[in-house]
Amino acid sequence: MFTNEYVKRVYAQVEQRDGNQPEFLQAVKEVFESLEPVVAKHPEYEANGVLERLVEPERVVKFRVAWVDDSGAVQVNRGYRIQFNSAIGPYKGGLRFHPTVTESVVKFLGFEQILKNSLTTLPMGGGKGGSDFNPKGRSDAEVMRFCQAFMTELQRHIGQFTDVPAGDINVGGREIGYLFGQYKRIRDEYSGVLTGKGLEFGGSLARTEATGYGLCYYTAEALRVLRNDSFKGKTVAISGSGNVAVFATEKAQELGAKVVTASDSNGYVYDPNGIQLDVVKDIKLNNRGRIKEYADRVPGAEYHEDCKGVWTVKCDIALPCATQNEIDEESAKTLVANGCTVVCEGANMPSTPEAIAVYQDANVLYGPAKAANAGGVAVSGLEMSQNSYRLSWTFEETDAKLKSIMESIVANSLAAAKEYGHEGDLMLGANAAGFVKVANAMVAQGIL
Repeated sequence: MFTNEYVKRVYAQVEQRDGNQPEFLQAVKEVFESLEPVVAKHPEYEANGVLERLVEPERVVKFRVAWVDDSGAVQVNRGYRIQFNSAIGPYKGGLRFHPTVTESVVKFLGFEQILKNSLTTLPMGGGKGGSDFNPKGRSDAEVMRFCQAFMTELQRHIGQFTDVPAGDINVGGREIGYLFGQYKRIRDEYSGVLTGKGLEFGGSLARTEATGYGLCYYTAEALRVLRNDSFKGKTVAISGSGNVAVFATEKAQELGAKVVTASDSNGYVYDPNGIQLDVVKDIKLNNRGRIKEYADRVPGAEYHEDCKGVWTVKCDIALPCATQNEIDEESAKTLVANGCTVVCEGANMPSTPEAIAVYQDANVLYGPAKAANAGGVAVSGLEMSQNSYRLSWTFEETDAKLKSIMESIVANSLAAAKEYGHEGDLMLGANAAGFVKVANAMVAQGIL
């Protein structure tokens, strides 16, 4: 598995300590495999215990969230905030409200966030949080009460210069608004402590679109540099139907592609004529409905149970935008057999290690999540800047900055891959480029 003794030793320690956290172990293993040539070239990292410190969060906060539902019954959820690494800036990363949230899931997300934030070139450390609360099917009043209870505990651990959370799965504008309001009430301060806020109270234009748009900017740049190609005329399969998927679809269509799929946790729709985005936005963003309704409203569209089947649809480019480990080895082999030559990730860690091996063996252009979906946190960083300056940039200004950041991530990843002997490897390059910046900061700041 590992050839470098230092990497092997530290990973063994992680397995021993965190053997019951499969998602976290998967994330660490993938990164460590890429870092072997980097560590070999920098003995000072071992001398300063960089890897040992990198995999151990600076702080893990776990707390009870008690609230009352509309029937008057008491509900109890678990809340988490993992403050992983602050070497290059305050902790930054989203909050996820979903029944699958565990300490392992939050730790893998926080670990990935360290390198993702580093890649944006903005001064942000890595953190992540959330709860096993599920807002689906809950009234606005219930979501508000939960968010207020959650923030009542979280507020003591965060701040604009300490830790700046944002949204993630099931945490959108509604939830961020309730969370911000409760923070403001308790702390009696108006600061940029959360990103993804409404435009009326400090939010940034283009933040809603940022992850999906950024994914397409990254993919387009990688295609241009590595294949002398573009989105134009390509058939694209996209999973998910939340913000990331919706705006990835929008930008891919603007760039000349035909997007033919959308999905949710129940199943997927296939529209051979190209997804009608206004219909998806109405179903998912306006009404929080199920994607099945698309087939009822659009003639010629097909609905299929089992969301995994979305990867059986023939496509040139696959953009997974749903959740972790949604593409396994079987699905990856199906994609390749059906002619897919590009996979860039909008979700966090959507491909299993076995799937990634299939991409690499088939010479698929593979853009890993920590690089390809960094647009969301990049614009969150820009929102922090606007809050600090007490100003607001136009959509066009923010979008141009986003595009520039995503193109620089491709360039920096390819430069790092070449430096460490793996020219053209976007995954190794992203891990190496993100890591070196953080590692050098950790060494410079002493043993902390």
